[in-house]
Amino acid sequence: MESIVSKVLDKIDLQILDILQKQVQISNIEMAKRVNLSPPATHARIKRLEQEGFINQQVAILNQEKLGFDLLCFIFMSTNIHQEEQIKVVEKALKTMPEVLECHCLTGEYDYLLKVIIKERKELELFIRKLNKLGITRIQTSLALREIKCSTILPICEGSISN
Repeated sequence: MESIVSKVLDKIDLQILDILQKQVQISNIEMAKRVNLSPPATHARIKRLEQEGFINQQVAILNQEKLGFDLLCFIFMSTNIHQEEQIKVVEKALKTMPEVLECHCLTGEYDYLLKVIIKERKELELFIRKLNKLGITRIQTSLALREIKCSTILPICEGSISN
């Protein structure tokens, strides 16, 4: 796995990142034991990884169903917008919509793919109306029936096992 990342990050950095993405609440002392460093050295490495942008944020992943979010939707969208300023307006609007968990700009048949969480069917209809106001020319919505795999764990260490 020789890459630019491996020239910037050593094996211990990669171990720390791998452990943190699986167990964000691990204590510094336990982390230090696992990577065979002193607690101060481990803490310094974690802070450096944060400052250098290898760690974007640390979050709790919530159970969407227990919180009443029953519809996970994938929405493909196309626009006829080609001016940079108009594109920025659309993307800014998408970023502010709390229902949008992820938004990706695509190549191919559609311009964007949204991952959207909605509580009920009526909310989905209102959300699609909101999208239409942005100048969307084509929308295709697919509802997830069940989740087969959902992970936030990047396979950064050889032999890394996802949860």
